[in-house]
Amino acid sequence: MKKKLILDLDTGVDDAMAIMVALADPNVEILGITCSHGNTPLENVLKNTLRVLKVCNRLDIPVYRGCAEPLLAGKLHAGDFHGKDGMGDVPDADAPGLELLQKEKAVQAMIKIISENPEEVSLVATAPLTNLALAVKLEPSLPKKLKALYIMGGNTESRGNTTVCGEFNFLADPEAAHIVLDCYTCPTYIATWEFSCRNSLPWSFCETWLAQDTDKARFVEKISRHTRKMVQTERYQKELVAGPGFNSCDTYALAAAINDTLVTESEQVAVSVELAGTHTRGMMVLDYMGLLNKKHKAFIMKKIDSEKFKKMLMDALK
Repeated sequence: MKKKLILDLDTGVDDAMAIMVALADPNVEILGITCSHGNTPLENVLKNTLRVLKVCNRLDIPVYRGCAEPLLAGKLHAGDFHGKDGMGDVPDADAPGLELLQKEKAVQAMIKIISENPEEVSLVATAPLTNLALAVKLEPSLPKKLKALYIMGGNTESRGNTTVCGEFNFLADPEAAHIVLDCYTCPTYIATWEFSCRNSLPWSFCETWLAQDTDKARFVEKISRHTRKMVQTERYQKELVAGPGFNSCDTYALAAAINDTLVTESEQVAVSVELAGTHTRGMMVLDYMGLLNKKHKAFIMKKIDSEKFKKMLMDALK
């Protein structure tokens, strides 16, 4: 049977790469893509998602409009990193229009799709977790119907990439992240900021990857120019946990969802999110002492098989 996925995205450059990895795997069926605020305002996210699907000739996949703002926090975007439009500020005059969106909204679609496929769907969340938080509040039994949840977000060592201790996706809606980590009791796998840094790939691989003579490779090369330039700045180099390298954060969570053997090391621990700290708001908390009295423990990814990951990326642009 094919692996059934819902992708919850804030489509910027790394989300685009994740979509393309999923579409390249013949054993994966994407049941829907739900969109959220995050890397860029929601209208851009919707346009970007359709753009990626057009490049991959997969506009048959339903795309749903989700939340345009966080539950309580102020809006946060990553225009300096991904470009103001989230995709490197290289517009396409022939990009698909928003009339292709489904009329049903993201949260309702998420609940419906999961309910119609009980214990068969894995949800891959690479955006702020607003859509997921609202879905579980509307349908508390939703996590029991999920096969698994894969999240790109949070941190394990209080290393921030947006504030001193805050990783972008969790910081963009800390209340939503708190709700999701409390309420989603299905098997949960988290690709954190430090994890993605430590498993980054050499720039020499990135050059080979983008040099493939295909329309997909040319598309990714074009939309990622701004981001690749930003990665070379002094500020970003200071954020990196490991040495400099190519780090497509969101793609790690997606790749783990479709390849059970990709992650070679992980640890299981109860997690939560700090909501009130002056410097630590949005930081993921790991409860090694069991003081939170949480029965549910998440799998925190540690290491991957980098050769398998490289192959998945190469296949995505063929």
